[in-house]
Amino acid sequence: MQNKIKNKIEKELAGLIRQSDKAYSLSKISPLLFKGIKDFVLRKGKRLRPILFVAGYLGFAKGAAPGLYKTAVSFELLHDFLLVHDDIVDKARARRGKPTLHKMFNNYLEKFKNAKFNGQDLAIVAGDVIYALAVDSFLSIKADAQRKERALKKFIESALYTGAGEFIELLSGIKDIEQLSEQDIYRIYDYKTAHYTFASPLSCGAMLGGANQSQVRRLYRYGIYSGRAFQLKDDILGMFGGEKKTGKPALTDLQEAKKTLLLRYAYNNSNKENKLTIKRILSKHKVNKADLLKMRKIISASGALDYTEKEISRLSGKAQGAIKSSRMRPKYKSFLRGYCEELLRL
Repeated sequence: MQNKIKNKIEKELAGLIRQSDKAYSLSKISPLLFKGIKDFVLRKGKRLRPILFVAGYLGFAKGAAPGLYKTAVSFELLHDFLLVHDDIVDKARARRGKPTLHKMFNNYLEKFKNAKFNGQDLAIVAGDVIYALAVDSFLSIKADAQRKERALKKFIESALYTGAGEFIELLSGIKDIEQLSEQDIYRIYDYKTAHYTFASPLSCGAMLGGANQSQVRRLYRYGIYSGRAFQLKDDILGMFGGEKKTGKPALTDLQEAKKTLLLRYAYNNSNKENKLTIKRILSKHKVNKADLLKMRKIISASGALDYTEKEISRLSGKAQGAIKSSRMRPKYKSFLRGYCEELLRL
């Protein structure tokens, strides 16, 4: 089922890029803008957000409404918009195994020595265009007008929460690690990841599919727990995974000095010497591979890796409990469970 849904999404995504150019003449307005957006959006990805949206919808609807998959694509476009801006904030060089959008634009600008703007400036604007395409795409489904309005509000809310999550995560970077509680970190995870990655796609799909408020809330809770676990897995991969697995350089998370649950536990369960090492590395303007290897050693010795893996398992269990009595069609409930288990597997 996963491959069937994903194949339809891939086809719809490519079609939407063509249709958007036809409708808005982006390639005529700026070939560079259109080429950049097309390249970035069509890169290989998991497409988990649109897949979850479709599962949420078909779990309650009698069948696929016209425009269902085009609306599903809006969640991928929202993801792309957020990635473009996130890469600028993080000063990232790679995304999905290729240059980030601002890096691509910087490469283009190298021949224009007198330019008073840079690739980051262009990418911010391109990201805004992608967000406009996302909202346009969301409106494609043929559905009850009131359901559609509620779902659109939830979609916009997820974009708002993600931006707010990014904002408070950046501010957490100027705090000492001992100043952040576990609750503080989970709050960032909820806003920055869980809402738009799991909770919003699932609940929007269920709303449009005809689920009542109680059923939508169940899926939303399922999404929050799954999103937390997904972010914890991402934290582990960010510290211990390679570029081939994550699609970004191995030093990225450490360079950004992200205060993750993994690092917080390691700090609180390390000796004085290792605590000082953690603080020193997090405060560096430029980290290197030796810093990464030291941090990996400290994390493993502190038990933080085992603790985080147990947290993933605990949250996954809470997620499964949240939809245990869901009235989703059994076929799609079973798919959702299996799909999310696969996503959370290290």
